[in-house]
Amino acid sequence: MAHATFQPEERQPKVVGSFGSSADLRETSALTAWENCDIAEIRLDIVLSESGSVDPSQWAHLSVIPLLFTARRSEEGGARELDAAARMELLRAALDQAALVDIEVASIGEMGGLLAELEARQIPWIGSFHDFEKLPETSVLEEAARRARDAGAAIFKTAAKLSQPDDLARLADFQLADHGIPVSTMGMGHLAPVSRLLCAQCGSRLNYGYIGKTPTAPGQWDSLLLKQAISRLVSING
Repeated sequence: MAHATFQPEERQPKVVGSFGSSADLRETSALTAWENCDIAEIRLDIVLSESGSVDPSQWAHLSVIPLLFTARRSEEGGARELDAAARMELLRAALDQAALVDIEVASIGEMGGLLAELEARQIPWIGSFHDFEKLPETSVLEEAARRARDAGAAIFKTAAKLSQPDDLARLADFQLADHGIPVSTMGMGHLAPVSRLLCAQCGSRLNYGYIGKTPTAPGQWDSLLLKQAISRLVSING
């Protein structure tokens, strides 16, 4: 099946619209998805948890837009307890339609076989790192970015809970620094909405909102509103 692709080298900030429920995925037309985002994220862990099965027919109507597939580990917000083998099986079933794949930095060691397959098929992947309790020390984020880069990720993504304005400033500073890999940053919690604009203005490559009725992270924007807001920003990333 022919599908839309994504070029990681593009520097223009992109909006990812994430489906937080199987109903949102099923009911969103290709036209609506295009209006709402640049890339659509299909959370296979959510689809499996709510539908009981995962099949390419569930997203075939969206083949005109680049699709990002994620099978999130439960420790980082996954909808279901799935071991690495189960998550790899879900992702492999979607590779023929994948423009991008998300793999947590913490899963790199146990998903080596899938990473080799992605390299062979020239499918770029995101090395992701999430903390729903706090913003980790900058050194922790730097190490996660290094691990993603060294393993061959096309983009490093981090999302963390922000508790105070100082966290917002530190996350923006991390985004502005050179990590040897394109970076996407975003906050969660009460400061999430402003963080997603500021980080995009600082050069965050992928910026996540939700399509439909169900957010996939605390404080997420509706992806259409996020796309409209980001289009009005002036880059401060030099």
